[in-house]
Amino acid sequence: MKKAIILFTMMCSIMLHSAASEFEKDVFQTSEGELAITFIGHGTLMMEFNGKVIQVDPVAGYADYESMPKADLVLITHDHGDHLDPKAIDTVKKPGTSIVLTETCNEKYKGTDVMKNGDTKVFGTISVKAVPAYNIKHMRDGGQPFHPKGQGNGYVIRFGDKKVYVAGDTENIPEMADLKDIDIAFLPMNLPYTMTPEMCAAAAESFHPKILYPYHFGQTNTDELVALLKDDTEIEVRIRKLQ
Repeated sequence: MKKAIILFTMMCSIMLHSAASEFEKDVFQTSEGELAITFIGHGTLMMEFNGKVIQVDPVAGYADYESMPKADLVLITHDHGDHLDPKAIDTVKKPGTSIVLTETCNEKYKGTDVMKNGDTKVFGTISVKAVPAYNIKHMRDGGQPFHPKGQGNGYVIRFGDKKVYVAGDTENIPEMADLKDIDIAFLPMNLPYTMTPEMCAAAAESFHPKILYPYHFGQTNTDELVALLKDDTEIEVRIRKLQ
């Protein structure tokens, strides 16, 4: 029995430590080297660039962070539990990790860099700009937005000559039209918290990213978004496992 327990424990460990390699990953060429984006799930992503690891909204429910690369930079979009997970941050950070978050997040977990909408900071060779993320239409009972204006961040991250936009939880807000030269965009698409496929398509058409990944889409049918944008030859829609 003791040998069986040891064998089972070893098998579990192997499964956990292989988990990082089981996620889908896309690799992009930039002017300063490769950018690899790993699609972990929901609103959670990992990016690797020139030996640096960026964890976006790490949440323990979507990955075993004991087996994931330690982060040089952590980006938290807002304070909801499916985006801000103190345990996951503690697991993935190391000495010197920069933890970027909002003021409301910082009240729940002390980061290293609080960024407001409009702020830009540089971490080594990686530039990060915080942009608005909020609801206009979808509200809680009583009229409070699911994501009030000014409390959450989206992030525009520059890797060499490539710009990646991680929208956070938002609707198709007017500020999206100010986004320029976005190469890769992650837009949320689930009700009632963020966007319908129609809203997501309108958002994409307001700034025309070269590649669009719907993410945080729950049970929403991504085929609807693909159909809505099928005639827009400037936007390539890619579907990954990001429910």
